[in-house]
Amino acid sequence: MHQVANPDIDWKAVRQEFPILAEQIHGYPLIYFDSAATSQKPKRVLDALRHYYEHENANVHRGLHALSSLATEAYESSRQRVANYLGAANANEIVFTRGTTESINLVAQAWGGKFLREGDVILLTEMEHHSNLVPWQLLAGRSGAHLRFVPVRDDGTLALDRLSSLLTPEVKLFAFTHISNSLGTINPVAELCQKARAVGALTLVDAAQSAGHMPIDVQELTCDFLAFSGHKMCGPTGIGVLYARGEILDSIPPWHGGGEMIVSVTLEKSAFKKAPYLFEAGTANIPSAIGLASAIDYIEQIGRAAIFEHDSALACYAMQRLAELPGMRVLGPATARGALVGFVMDAAHPHDLTTFADRYGLAMRGGHHCNQPLMRRFGLSGTTRASFYFYNTREEIDRMIEILQAAARFFS
Repeated sequence: MHQVANPDIDWKAVRQEFPILAEQIHGYPLIYFDSAATSQKPKRVLDALRHYYEHENANVHRGLHALSSLATEAYESSRQRVANYLGAANANEIVFTRGTTESINLVAQAWGGKFLREGDVILLTEMEHHSNLVPWQLLAGRSGAHLRFVPVRDDGTLALDRLSSLLTPEVKLFAFTHISNSLGTINPVAELCQKARAVGALTLVDAAQSAGHMPIDVQELTCDFLAFSGHKMCGPTGIGVLYARGEILDSIPPWHGGGEMIVSVTLEKSAFKKAPYLFEAGTANIPSAIGLASAIDYIEQIGRAAIFEHDSALACYAMQRLAELPGMRVLGPATARGALVGFVMDAAHPHDLTTFADRYGLAMRGGHHCNQPLMRRFGLSGTTRASFYFYNTREEIDRMIEILQAAARFFS
């Protein structure tokens, strides 16, 4: 079993900072095991949003009045906070987006539209979320580029022994997830980036399931792009991040056009700002960027290493308890996994099982988890997924097992 990195952390006190966890669902205490879809928010993030609207509500960058200056300072401080969190060289390597999906689409459409040509190859893996698959399918259709895929083994890990035949000089981009949102597999990001660089390929890391759960340093990983969403790491919805190495970001043309990203406009043509503002047309999601910075401060106060160990321990404990149930199949690696377990029970379809669990206050997710090709790889239509965060407890997992035992009796 994993041991929590910092035994002095009072995890019960941490849990008290999330007001929604005191809710009752259908008369039962809420057990929230759906953080891979969206995490809950601590009081300080809610307070940061309220403070902005009550004391700093104004548009950024364009105003000369006091409130606009306050909002701009808070917004740009948030950008610097994200840069520090990721180990970026400077804040100009951070673009605010609506989330992981928009970040990846930005790269596919703006970078890919300029640099990819017919015959080029985009390398992905069979475990990618649709947000790191569909944009590349669209790009391949427009550019004539081809898609290749690193297979997934039966144990849920990548078939890295196939990499040498797949990662060839024709590959211009290798895009892959850090932690699989269905399998819990933690991929060796630094190794994959190193191998890609050796053949001249750029790399994009989907960090949606890792950014709030474990330490990340983009310079140590040597990735070229990295994307994540704020709402999966205690931040608000509608805010995401694209990290891109500065020299690459400066080579990409505009994506969206409009206000905020321009220097001057005539009726015939426009001159544009440099990155990151080049990619942030229109009014920014100012409060959510500020809320994301507050979430980062909160996570850093606890410590990402401690969070990773805590979450890994919960996942391992859940694996052990699930093995006690008859007709149970758990996907993904037996050890060294992220903060989730995906499983199927002979007794019930994942949708039925998740609906049954909800009657007892247990929030899980049933379905394909935007991983339809991966589900087909394992001969499934979907799974039930329980995903954890640092506000969850072993006692909640024990209660989950009781509910699943009751479900097995009910459906049989």
